[in-house]
Amino acid sequence: MAEIQTNDHNEGGKNKQKKQQLRVDFTPMVDMNMLLITFFMFCTTLLKPQTMNINMPTKDKPVVDSGNDVRASGAVTVILAGNDEIYYYLGMPAEDGSSYEDASFLVQSSYAPDGFRQVLLKKNAGTYEQIQDLKVQLQRGEINDSIFRKMSADIQDKAMKELKIAPTVMIKPTDLSTYKNLVDVLDEMLICNIGAYAVIDMSDGDRYLLYKKTGNNAYLTPQQLAQGSSGVKGKKK
Repeated sequence: MAEIQTNDHNEGGKNKQKKQQLRVDFTPMVDMNMLLITFFMFCTTLLKPQTMNINMPTKDKPVVDSGNDVRASGAVTVILAGNDEIYYYLGMPAEDGSSYEDASFLVQSSYAPDGFRQVLLKKNAGTYEQIQDLKVQLQRGEINDSIFRKMSADIQDKAMKELKIAPTVMIKPTDLSTYKNLVDVLDEMLICNIGAYAVIDMSDGDRYLLYKKTGNNAYLTPQQLAQGSSGVKGKKK
């Protein structure tokens, strides 16, 4: 609300120019801002927090390696190295430690869609297609989110326990990897509908294998560096 104040009195009988003072009242503007804020708060869709479930490997045919019992036929170990490099090996290393001496046992891949993702899709064939069909039904509104989660869990549970075709992915970050690398590989778990995966520590054998593959001794522990190459290949952490 604006007001104009004028000074009409004359001093000493002299005519003086009238002074006008403009005063603007911003109180209604504050009320309007509060109404707009309230309007947008009620009309804006609030973001719901999303969580990511990380399932520990199931205990199905125990084959011990780095403290985890998994099926050797369905085991996939992915190692997150430095410089955005990613490596993996299928199955479990030999108990005598000979696998750690073979650098070809560790395969280099990439975070690109035609990289490690294709390995996961191949290992999770069958389960992946069924869950993708459920995602299409969810998008069409044929099923709700709770039903989708239950049916997906049933499919993954059956593939893991009954059919025994689902892979168990063990994610092992190194000290040289970044948080982005971990987030990227977890995204691949969701994209490929992997039901059982876990983030675990590197074993001494994995460190030695990565050293054999890359030639970078930064992946070795201080104890391994002190011992040299002898006696470290088969050690478990």
